[in-house]
Amino acid sequence: MEKQVRLDKYLADSNLGSRSQVKKDIKQGLVKINGQIVKKCEEKIDIKKDRVFYKGSPVSYQKYVYYMFHKPAGVVTATEDKSQKTVMDFFDKKIRKKLFPVGRLDKDTEGLLLITNDGQLAHDLLSPTKHVDKTYYAEISGKVDEGDAEAFLRGLQVDKDFRAKPAKLVIKESGELSKVFISIEEGKFHQIKRMFLAVGKEVVYLKRISMGALSLDDSLDKGEYRPLREEEIKSLKK
Repeated sequence: MEKQVRLDKYLADSNLGSRSQVKKDIKQGLVKINGQIVKKCEEKIDIKKDRVFYKGSPVSYQKYVYYMFHKPAGVVTATEDKSQKTVMDFFDKKIRKKLFPVGRLDKDTEGLLLITNDGQLAHDLLSPTKHVDKTYYAEISGKVDEGDAEAFLRGLQVDKDFRAKPAKLVIKESGELSKVFISIEEGKFHQIKRMFLAVGKEVVYLKRISMGALSLDDSLDKGEYRPLREEEIKSLKK
């Protein structure tokens, strides 16, 4: 993180308003640095040393923010959509600026979604060269057996254009409705559904429970989110 930041950027990055709005507030004398009113938007802030107050309240600067979101079914993974509700519509307007979901979950898929403004981390988590596992709980119409698990582990030929990388399939229950856990490195369109269709079975419920070192917090209800803890952020960046 850079040590010095322009005052207007500092306030905007702290989700206190748009760049244009905080510029107006600065010029109106609503910002103090180390007890002194400052009206210059270009004033430099030493992130580690300076104490900034905005409208009388202390400002805590964060260049990057990270949220764990429990995505419900029925919403699309996008920053905006003219006709459908998106995952970002669940976030307070004050904090959603510049945030985006890392990767995507299908509209009818539930579970863990990382929301951030850290483009480098998003790239690392999604890059095929990083081999980051995404683990899902799934319910399957049809009996899933060890033959399926072996086929997935070898790398399944999904269709003529796509051969999936080796995936780990763990069978929890096998029957007319099978319950499984599946871990994949890729994130192709409808990948897990397509993989099971390739072995003659249908996914009827799908929920992502982990991504890399990050696991879904059981205390989060669908549609809820919370900031990541410091140790969770560090584990994701390893």
